[in-house]
Amino acid sequence: MIRIKKAGRVTAAVLAAGAVTALAGAPAQAATTTSGASWQENVSTVDFDDVNVTGAGGTLTLADAAWHRTAQVFAGSEGSFITAEHALGTPANRVSAELSADTPKGTAVEVDVRGRTGVNDWTEWTPAGTAFKTAVSVVQARVSLHSDTDGVRPAVKGLGLSADSAPQVNALAATAALTYKIYATREGLVGGTTANGHVITSRDHFVALPSGRGLSPKASGSYSVRVCKSDNSRCEYAPVWDVGPWNTKDDYWNPASVRYEYKDLPQGQPEAYAAYHNGYNGGKDDLGYKVGNPAGIDLGDGVFYDGLGMSDNGNVNVTYLWTGTGPTGTVKTAGDPMNVRASASTSAAVKGLAANYARVNIECYVLGDSVTGTFGTSTIWDRIGPNNYVSDTYLQTGSDEPVAPLC
Repeated sequence: MIRIKKAGRVTAAVLAAGAVTALAGAPAQAATTTSGASWQENVSTVDFDDVNVTGAGGTLTLADAAWHRTAQVFAGSEGSFITAEHALGTPANRVSAELSADTPKGTAVEVDVRGRTGVNDWTEWTPAGTAFKTAVSVVQARVSLHSDTDGVRPAVKGLGLSADSAPQVNALAATAALTYKIYATREGLVGGTTANGHVITSRDHFVALPSGRGLSPKASGSYSVRVCKSDNSRCEYAPVWDVGPWNTKDDYWNPASVRYEYKDLPQGQPEAYAAYHNGYNGGKDDLGYKVGNPAGIDLGDGVFYDGLGMSDNGNVNVTYLWTGTGPTGTVKTAGDPMNVRASASTSAAVKGLAANYARVNIECYVLGDSVTGTFGTSTIWDRIGPNNYVSDTYLQTGSDEPVAPLC
């Protein structure tokens, strides 16, 4: 059977120009390509991966100025807008932005950008104007709107981006994916909305981290984790779709040179851990709430109960898969997670789950049982972690052939 494993494709489009005034972060919406180093983004076309925003009248603003994503917020609102991919004429390692926006008292607009480093791989979301760790040829932007008063809205009227190359002062070295032991809690909140706009279902398969730098857009797994029980007996590979459980800008997995906040804490230690155990920051998170547990990750109920078989909150081993290098693949199923097995056999012990949309790192491949999956029939199995194997027919890799060496 022919197996077609298409990679993502960038198409061209014409974007509307807008007034550009104040220097800021980065933009919103539409698949584009340019030969020049500067371009305008269309901030008025809202689609499925945008959260609580509207582009009415060519101005981007909050759709509901009293909508609260979480019960912790009692006033104001939030929303986000993501552009489509934009192909650069010349690779660059920095994208800056000029933003024309009205920000009444108590409101703010932030712009982050990211760059694609391979067929499936992206840098973390980074404040516009900050150098990426490597040159990129495709970029995307995210505009975040905030208000701390019900009914008061910021308004974005125009956004211009420019790409160049700059010294990589805070660049991260290419290494194996980072892994830390982290206290995990169960998210629950069925029927609620995550930071990327996903409506939480029963036994859902995603995780939350306390920083938007590793937040995947809706229905994608650009940023995914491998989360395992403390003895590594079971693991799940799942996309990051929410921000929390404590803090919103604590990318604790990064070194101090890159970490957005709490640079004096050890790499790999969440601020919530330091606040809970050591009274750090007065025992509060970055929103001023008293930290009630040391959690640095929230697990969707499906990850918590079905993937790991947990019965209570506790320590887990978390690998932040996008921080590593090498070939990757994106899990594509009919919707349910797929079994991760101990060897390349459909009868091998189940070692956990890989959620739909999760982007996994492929260490190597072996030949095993023939499997018919999303991308046809094959005997290729990919090792995605220690003694963790999945059929290649469920991974979108951009190739019908192995993308990693033989194990």
